[in-house]
Amino acid sequence: MTSIDRLDAELLTALSEDPRAGTSELAARLGVARNTVQARYQRLVESGVLTGFSARVDLERLGLPVTAFLHLQLTQGTLGEVTGALGRLSRVLEVCTTTGTSDVMVRVACRSHAELQSLIQEVLTIRGVVRSTTEIALTTPVEYRLGPLLATLTSDRGRGRSGDQRR
Repeated sequence: MTSIDRLDAELLTALSEDPRAGTSELAARLGVARNTVQARYQRLVESGVLTGFSARVDLERLGLPVTAFLHLQLTQGTLGEVTGALGRLSRVLEVCTTTGTSDVMVRVACRSHAELQSLIQEVLTIRGVVRSTTEIALTTPVEYRLGPLLATLTSDRGRGRSGDQRR
């Protein structure tokens, strides 16, 4: 586990909110030197905490207004085969292994309920899938975010060598 301080958390939050922000902009926003941002960034990458950047895409504007979560029960010993097959389906956005009544949760995006139904039927043909339950997302009132979690995680830590204890 890599330990981060409040400055690291603020840098990660800023990058998650605006992945295109440059070093100078981040330095100004965080109130530190460019070299500090560059060093912190490099350390976060090398430690594996920061694994990449991605664009946020409005799926509805792309003609994919139906987001759903498929909860799948699997035959024991077929997890790798099933997740491999799911990874080859273009409408699958994410696959998570889970505990509870399902073994896998699959986030999908579709153009219509009919397309979702077709996708579910396709998923049910994958060897090892025993049963599925589907939940359709109506809205996303809280988007994926990191800031509050990182702030809580580092609330008892300083901001590094600068001694700056602001915020």
